[in-house]
Amino acid sequence: MGAQNTIAIVTGAGSGIGKSVALTLLKNGYSVALAGRRKDALDQAVRESGAGALAVPTDVSDPDSVKALFAKTKQAFGRLDLLFNNAGVSAPGVPLEDLTVEQWRNVVDINLSGMFFCMQEAFRMMKDQNPRGGRIINNGSISAHAPRPNSAPYTSTKHAVTGLTKCASLDGRKYDIACSQIDIGNALTDMAAKMTKGVPQANGEIKVEPTMDVQRVADAVLHMASLPLDTNMQFVTIMATKMPFVGRG
Repeated sequence: MGAQNTIAIVTGAGSGIGKSVALTLLKNGYSVALAGRRKDALDQAVRESGAGALAVPTDVSDPDSVKALFAKTKQAFGRLDLLFNNAGVSAPGVPLEDLTVEQWRNVVDINLSGMFFCMQEAFRMMKDQNPRGGRIINNGSISAHAPRPNSAPYTSTKHAVTGLTKCASLDGRKYDIACSQIDIGNALTDMAAKMTKGVPQANGEIKVEPTMDVQRVADAVLHMASLPLDTNMQFVTIMATKMPFVGRG
């Protein structure tokens, strides 16, 4: 799929991985609707990107806000070729038994329900447009495979993202919608900066973990997005080579 006149929505686009992916898509000829909760951060990203960017303040946990995002994208660009479902949050790293109901629900509402709401709207647009179809890339995490200590809400939702990805892959076939998942480990963003200072390990130690440039993630998403719709990179893991994931570290 050529990038010219290719339309994308990126959620969580105001910072971190989402911003890096949005700017990379824009530099490669995509038109992009940048969605996120902070209007000032979205506006800043649009200023950095130049032409083809649309800032749409959005709360993915609110179905009406998600509907408005997709309606504004359709109004501005006419169709949708790519959804990068990236918005996500974590809860405080406290013992499982000390989490509040509100902390649990906030993570589930954004990471799982919010992703589902966006996928629903993407399906509705992609199945009815001409040419039909499109691609959805969900941001999973290394936490879709293995938990960190005191991460029950985040890890649970990221495991659930894998199930959502598989269901959308199956249910999207008849509409020419390809759905895949990218699992990212220790990309250096504001959210991951704590890795460079030391984070709790499974054995109780605090250790500094290796990180990688977030641009490597954006490049991987760009490659996944550039494939023709008859080809899908179903699950991709991109991580700092030496982070303690593989093995019993």
